[in-house]
Amino acid sequence: MFYKFSLYGFLKNQRFFDPFLILFFREVGLSFLQIGVLLAVRDITTNIFEIPTGMFADIFGRRRSMLMSFSAYILSFLIFFFFPNYYLYMIAMILFALGEAFRSGTHKAMIFEYLRIKNWEKHKVEYYGNTRAASQFGSAISSLIAAALVFYNGSYRIVFLASIIPYVLNLINLATYPKELDNPPSQDSTAKRKMELNSKVKSTFKDFVYMFKNPSSLKPILNSSVFDSFFKITKEYLQPIVKEFALLLPIMVGLSGTKRVSVIVGIIYFFLYLLTSYSSKNSSKFSKKFKDLSHAINLTYLFGGIFLLLAGITTAFKLNMFAIILFILFYMLENVRRPMNVSLISERIPHRTMATGLSVESQLTTTLKAIIAIGIGALADKLGIGVSLLIAGMCMLSLYIFVKID
Repeated sequence: MFYKFSLYGFLKNQRFFDPFLILFFREVGLSFLQIGVLLAVRDITTNIFEIPTGMFADIFGRRRSMLMSFSAYILSFLIFFFFPNYYLYMIAMILFALGEAFRSGTHKAMIFEYLRIKNWEKHKVEYYGNTRAASQFGSAISSLIAAALVFYNGSYRIVFLASIIPYVLNLINLATYPKELDNPPSQDSTAKRKMELNSKVKSTFKDFVYMFKNPSSLKPILNSSVFDSFFKITKEYLQPIVKEFALLLPIMVGLSGTKRVSVIVGIIYFFLYLLTSYSSKNSSKFSKKFKDLSHAINLTYLFGGIFLLLAGITTAFKLNMFAIILFILFYMLENVRRPMNVSLISERIPHRTMATGLSVESQLTTTLKAIIAIGIGALADKLGIGVSLLIAGMCMLSLYIFVKID
């Protein structure tokens, strides 16, 4: 199963649009605020469906949830490619958000359910870190393929159509997962199914309330959500920074701006994702340097805020190369942290509601992302990208006292 889990991560991260999403929106004439609104629509929609889809996965089966997720993704890619309209982009974002909602927490829950069945739970950080490393390696390969597509096509739009192929392949991969990773197994009796549904819903809501009443469960969720929300929104602004850096380089001057940018973006993101893959793979080694996971998570949170603040300062002063390096460090930190966060959260919630618990974390993250996306977009239009990142870094650091894990 390790290879199937890794293949899932590799194919899932063949998001050829990732290194070019903001550049695509800017190419079609959108302001940073409009982009922020689109990102907020995506995140609010994900928020609305996060817990219901997590419960759907726990009650009706995680494999079904994943199949619905990838179908929604594919529909969104088709709209982005064939219908260049701002309001239709909102519909595409809603479909994309449904894909995120059905997926978030669910696949991690399948991995941890497999480890529980095999009695390998003590290896959570190593196992999940290695599967995540495959995901990041997939992103590295994806960035090169995406760069080649943009270079030869001359437009960013092609990346959405191309992304459909690996997602169809992942649907096939998910269909081969064993039934025991679904929770609970299907029942033949309709009456029995209804009784089980009622019992499961009551149990899930009970555990949901417990998570928010119990500080040992709440603090890791808050820490993870705040860090991830700032990272996942601000990382998108690396693209215009790289674009400006690429256009100022005295190389490939005979090519169009889009082709020059595609080459530099592809190279930078390729090495970026190789480094993040390495970070994920070595997350366990990193965590063992500390007395416990909570100490490691707290320290990496502070470093993340500092990297973001410094990235804002260097961008404001047009020191784009240093800003790119700081963002690469920020990416690496996120991928060192993520396996540790997921492991700590999974230790403190019941295994039967693993998908729901991890979806609670994702829901909080998406709420914060929606707020941050609009705020940074508005600031970027008025004050510039550098100042907006600087303010984001200051906000992230100021929240540490509320998210520190005891």
